[in-house]
Amino acid sequence: MKSNIALVGFMGTGKTDVGRLLARKLDKDFVELDELIEQKAGKTIPEIFQQDGEIAFRELEIEATREAAAQKNAVIACGGGVILNQINVDRLREQGVIVYLTASPEAILQRTSSDTDERPLLVAEDRTSRVEKLLNFRRPFYERAADITVDTSGLDVAGVAGQIISELSEHESHD
Repeated sequence: MKSNIALVGFMGTGKTDVGRLLARKLDKDFVELDELIEQKAGKTIPEIFQQDGEIAFRELEIEATREAAAQKNAVIACGGGVILNQINVDRLREQGVIVYLTASPEAILQRTSSDTDERPLLVAEDRTSRVEKLLNFRRPFYERAADITVDTSGLDVAGVAGQIISELSEHESHD
């Protein structure tokens, strides 16, 4: 049986906050993939993007995903673009159930409005169209990877975690 839960979804959908709570509720380890990448690189994600570029970041992401996915009994909060590489999806799926957290563009913009420096892909003059463009591009990747999908738009962190726990019990009974 798969012991990991991998949370995927666009930035601002709640992967980190939900992941921390879910890990506590289910007595699992919590792994934040972006933190793992920063530890490996010795610099922040914005610094990696600025100094080394997105390709270098994605290479670090592949390595961090390999390491995180090999763990047992973990909740893994993935970066928004992890699903762009099928290798990452395959690795996460080996030991885990992939939960896609989604949210409306409005909710994402509201949740990410104060942290543009931390999100290099949102550095744009028109953030609304940037979010919509990225979401439209990534949505099929998220949907294809997902075992379970939860819309976080109208829910608080506890509500999302509760819905995931409920969906996991249904998913496991049908595996």
